[in-house]
Amino acid sequence: MSNENGCYGARINGRELFDLLGKVLEANLVFEGETGRRPTPICIWGTHGLGKTEIAMEVARSRHWKLAYCAPAQFEEMGDLHGLPFKIDPDPTVFGDERTVYLPPEWVPTDEGPGILLLDDINRADDRILRGTMQLLQNFEMFSWSLPANWQIVVTANPDSGDYSVTPMDEAMLTRMIHVTLNFDEKAWAEWALGAGIDERGINFVLTYPEMVTMKRTTPRTLVQFFSQIKNIPDLIQERQMVEILSKGCLDAETADAFMNFVEQSLHQIPSPEDFLQLEDKQKINEQLTRLTQSEKGVRLDLLNTLMSRLIIKLSTEYQPPVKADELLIHMLKSQLIPVDLRYTFHKDLMKVRMQKKPSMEILTKVISDAEVLSQFVKMQ
Repeated sequence: MSNENGCYGARINGRELFDLLGKVLEANLVFEGETGRRPTPICIWGTHGLGKTEIAMEVARSRHWKLAYCAPAQFEEMGDLHGLPFKIDPDPTVFGDERTVYLPPEWVPTDEGPGILLLDDINRADDRILRGTMQLLQNFEMFSWSLPANWQIVVTANPDSGDYSVTPMDEAMLTRMIHVTLNFDEKAWAEWALGAGIDERGINFVLTYPEMVTMKRTTPRTLVQFFSQIKNIPDLIQERQMVEILSKGCLDAETADAFMNFVEQSLHQIPSPEDFLQLEDKQKINEQLTRLTQSEKGVRLDLLNTLMSRLIIKLSTEYQPPVKADELLIHMLKSQLIPVDLRYTFHKDLMKVRMQKKPSMEILTKVISDAEVLSQFVKMQ
């Protein structure tokens, strides 16, 4: 079992984690129904603010499953974990038949599933509590009580690399779970953010400066908090002072400064995907591409890359592109204004979108099958 930077398992993005959890947990229901055996819990590792907890909750919500939440770090006594003792005397007339059982704590679900028991930030609990969960992870039970049928356990944990105040898990505990590590991926996040109604100016910033996201105070969670505060501010430059105060209240100073500079210098240069796909005149397309790639310091590709990422995300939705959007996309794939490696990646991404059978599929079929485009990229396979 690998341990890189204090995390375990394969590194995946948020979209991949959502899909993986859904498929594994659904398969586990079948497994339990056929064998009567409880499945193996899943542990999601990752730094703070990435959305580990929210993704697990969204898996339950999207399937209309029950959800029970538990934060073991809040437990002060072992009784908070295994419940309080209760003496049972089946027959008061008989001496010596008394026995003690443990009543399940309030966080333990009582109805049959399907459901997810989420043990959040499990390794922030102290050593006694953490070791006490081993029976629950192994057998889905604690002393006198057990989880109802069709309940599954999902665990989240922070890296044990020394950057967090956590209790290390030994191998005996680690081997009771399946492990994955959630990594931040700006394109996967932007796809989620667009569907969640996050301010599109914020999405453009994250796609342009993804390296600013995983800092001490700048995380996907704090960015969403900040973007929700500025969503109702139509002109960010006119309200610069308020925006700056809000940014520094939510983010690292470096990120706040980068956002303000982005608003003042670059934001106006990035067209919306809808507006860009409406362009039909090749000269106007070239002017837009030139504006995105030229700066006083020379050629820049970050804004162009942001636009291309936004186009891919938009075409992956139920959006119906204009009739002549194929001509625009073909022109982009041939344009010398765009570096060939970016055009190659863009072509591959368009092929993936086409496989999703979205409304854009017909237009994308024309684009990726264009003879000149194909001959240009076949050599790079």
